[in-house]
Amino acid sequence: MSPSVLDIFRARTRLRPWLAPTPMRESAWLSSVSGGRTLLKLESLNLTNSFKIRGAFNALLRLVESHPDRAARPMVVTASAGNHGRAMAFAAERLGLRVVIFTPANAPLAKRAAIRRHGADLHDEAPDYDAAERRAHAFVQERGGVFISPYNHPDVIAGAGTLGLEIVEACPDVATVVVPLGGGGLASGVGLALRAAATRARVVGVEAAASTPFTAGLARGAITAIEPTPTLADGLAGNLEPGAITFPLVQQLVDAVVTVGEDELRAAMRALAAEEHLMVEGSAAVGVAALASGRVATAGPVVAIVTGANIDLATFVAAVAAPAAH
Repeated sequence: MSPSVLDIFRARTRLRPWLAPTPMRESAWLSSVSGGRTLLKLESLNLTNSFKIRGAFNALLRLVESHPDRAARPMVVTASAGNHGRAMAFAAERLGLRVVIFTPANAPLAKRAAIRRHGADLHDEAPDYDAAERRAHAFVQERGGVFISPYNHPDVIAGAGTLGLEIVEACPDVATVVVPLGGGGLASGVGLALRAAATRARVVGVEAAASTPFTAGLARGAITAIEPTPTLADGLAGNLEPGAITFPLVQQLVDAVVTVGEDELRAAMRALAAEEHLMVEGSAAVGVAALASGRVATAGPVVAIVTGANIDLATFVAAVAAPAAH
């Protein structure tokens, strides 16, 4: 079942004791490059260094509300490229819940180390995200528990939507919000929040060219299987679950989807470090890459969501040190 606008407002009330609004600041560099006033919504500075804490905490708080008897609370199972898993582990530790997390074997070490640090049961042997998701579902069938998807879950989407409310409150005249697009949970939540605020703001989703389930699916009008290839935007890579509630939401709420390549991602990561003193992961840089490369129109204030900073140092150094393509 898809979340409602009311669910997003309830999520904000639920999360208020746990999460503070994240900063939003104007980027003189990106405004100059893109040709219009551009602001960065810095979810990389959120707890667990990504926006995923919003949906994870909201989903687990809802589970606690529905199971007031601590002894009767179920085990929670999820799949993640890393950020959702870290957020779930953090929230579960705070709420006293057992959580089992499946990630790909090549998920960044920083993300996997943080998951273990918060006491979660981590299974990191899957060859890719799609396999991790299949293993998580099989685990629930065999052992029980509740599966909470990193994107295909109404409480996760509603939690992500609180970010959209903060954007409108900080910039009421926002004209375009540029959103990294993986499973579509963030784009769906932000789109619902903007609609609730009665703004005319456009939502532009950005996929890595190496993994384009929405580009392919929107062209066909149905969820479409793709073959992802390696990408710096590891948090966006993978297919959609069959019947994912995010697909129709993105169809309704996202005005355009664009893609960016690996060289553009590296350039955006390098520029964010040099100009904004921000060390961010590839998934977080796709919106900036799209703006810097001119793929997004900038009539009126634009907000680019910088979604996370969980990247291995060696990977970051290699990415920003790579020579620019000619």
